[in-house]
Amino acid sequence: MRLFAICAAVLIGSNAFAEGERAGDFDYYVLALSWSPGWCATEGRDRDARQCDPGSGAAFVLHGLWPQFEEGYPSYCRSSVRDPSRAQSAAMADVMGSDGAAWYQWKKHGRCSGLAAEDYFATARKAYANIAVPKPFQALARDLRLPASVVEEAFLEANPGLSRESVTVTCEGDRIDEVRICLKKDLAPRRCGADVRRECRLRDALMERVR
Repeated sequence: MRLFAICAAVLIGSNAFAEGERAGDFDYYVLALSWSPGWCATEGRDRDARQCDPGSGAAFVLHGLWPQFEEGYPSYCRSSVRDPSRAQSAAMADVMGSDGAAWYQWKKHGRCSGLAAEDYFATARKAYANIAVPKPFQALARDLRLPASVVEEAFLEANPGLSRESVTVTCEGDRIDEVRICLKKDLAPRRCGADVRRECRLRDALMERVR
């Protein structure tokens, strides 16, 4: 009996991070904006991603719009809706960098929204358009070393509707990786869950120039 209780506790405790949850069952969204030059420098060029082509001008691109629980997140959800066509995925390349990225984000996260593929992509595009990328980062002309907190401050200044509790900056190694913004289902800003607010505290994080 005691062994059964222990196993049940483990299963319940890990449920927030399971896969294959029911589509549409989530609490809020995380809008993830990836710093494209950093991603391209570490892995993107090996993937032949369009956003890494010289002259692409890609800066902060839409990594994804992720359904989120108050703790943890659903993924690869069970859904009866149709997957996007190649044309629908390709149409997201201008904001997501490639059609492959759009397809992967749909498969892992989009299905969990409970929306049709067309509506999910439209919602992701709208969320991305609602956030102003600070002007200094739109066409960064040289590599920078700066505190990650400066990136957060810049987004707060450019987006007065955001609060410190709704924005977090992440790093990968010594590089600025992403800006993540927490949104209600209607895309209004909201406080991030504790597991999302794992802020980068580097004081000399690298931001490669836009190419």
